Amino acid sequence: MSRLQTHYICQTCGHDSLKWMGRCPECDAWDSLVEEVMVREKSVPGAGASSRSQASRRISSSTAPVPITEVEMASVERLITGIGEFDRVLGGGIVPGGLILVGGDPGIGKSTLLMQVAAKLANSLNAPAATGSKVLYISGEESTQQIRLRSGRLGAESPALLLSIETEVSLILGQIETTKPSLVVVDSIQTIYDSALDSAPGSVSQVRACAHLIARYAKTVGVPVVLIGHVTKEGSLAGPRVLEHVVDTVLSFEGDRYHAYRLLRAVKNRFGSTDELGIFEMRETGLEGVDNPSAVLLSERAAGGAGSAVTSVMEGSRALLIEVQALVSRSNLASPRRTVNGIDPNRVNMILAVLEKRLGFKLAEQDAYVNVAGGIKVLEPAADLAAAMAIISNFREQPVHTSTILLGEVGLGGEVRGVSQIEKRLREAARQGFNRAIISRHNASKLPDGGIAGVEVISVANVLDAIVPALVTSPSSSSLQ
Repeated sequence: MSRLQTHYICQTCGHDSLKWMGRCPECDAWDSLVEEVMVREKSVPGAGASSRSQASRRISSSTAPVPITEVEMASVERLITGIGEFDRVLGGGIVPGGLILVGGDPGIGKSTLLMQVAAKLANSLNAPAATGSKVLYISGEESTQQIRLRSGRLGAESPALLLSIETEVSLILGQIETTKPSLVVVDSIQTIYDSALDSAPGSVSQVRACAHLIARYAKTVGVPVVLIGHVTKEGSLAGPRVLEHVVDTVLSFEGDRYHAYRLLRAVKNRFGSTDELGIFEMRETGLEGVDNPSAVLLSERAAGGAGSAVTSVMEGSRALLIEVQALVSRSNLASPRRTVNGIDPNRVNMILAVLEKRLGFKLAEQDAYVNVAGGIKVLEPAADLAAAMAIISNFREQPVHTSTILLGEVGLGGEVRGVSQIEKRLREAARQGFNRAIISRHNASKLPDGGIAGVEVISVANVLDAIVPALVTSPSSSSLQ
């Protein structure tokens, strides 16, 4: 026998409460509890023995544990989509039976990217050797006519690409069972619902239940599924955190919708590295992978401008050259502004303190703005020396030499420390036309005897040693002050 009961579910963390509260006690999110009506089964006298018997049957039918050394190691053949940047971020392609969640801001291009992936894979699967293979694109937000208009604009059309407009999860699983596709794309998980639940689509209970059903089916039949997910105003994936735990891979699609470049990075990946980064350019015909991202990121760099320095950061297996910009101006406020984009603000504050304390630059009364051009987010300390030199360059109105790259972590004593994979970073700098590199003495001692072809390496022990070789000498810059 069942009865209805009202609960309040947090749409951020999934916390269940019997009464409404302004702030969730679990995650401290404000105004996130939403009323949901649930069906509760009443206990029936005498049902305890039946429940125990059912539990015993489940236990007896479970698979017996086996030693890990006796588990057969099966090779997994990935699905290659043909879009190099997408395959790179996934670790080489889509794993059969994998569940992938792609999140990003509205209008950033999630549906465009997945439509291109679906069509590219469908065209490759529709070759004579793979006749009968299909890709199923399920949308709960658009009509088939709207999707066809977009696919026509993108040139993403194939007879092996099947469209479906459905939001009920059991019917979606039935369509997958009938069509037996090689890939399924669901746009989006927030529009899918389970008719067995009374809550609205997009709620915590619906998202959680539908994700579990799709995941279990995908693992059983071995078909990979890509879920498109919405994000909240804070930039995190909408719905409960359990959604990210259920899927195998979480991809974040980032960038400014008003700029051409988009970044695809793996936040979670059970089948590959989470350090890889894919760069796309939005064009009239859709998203195109960027083959030479370093050249793109430096293409709009103004030569000879004070406050600009170039460094190299590692994104997965490849090195990227980026431009670090700085602007320093006298402040009229009691507490000067510290505005940072693309670098950890705490590291920038630390660098400013080191320059003030160790080198004597009077920056305490200056507003400081530091930015990484191109929308790249730097997570490693290798850009410290470039950020410090960009600040010094703008403060002294002396530009950094155009063909010079700076690599190193700055310590609290003003020392320049080494960074990882220095050879790969220097080779990428040489490929982009940089012929001078200022690095730490530790890194310089680890280089091959012949160095890196085409790059003059200047080793420094601290930031002060790097100023003279890095900055262009001018008559007005005789004093640090």
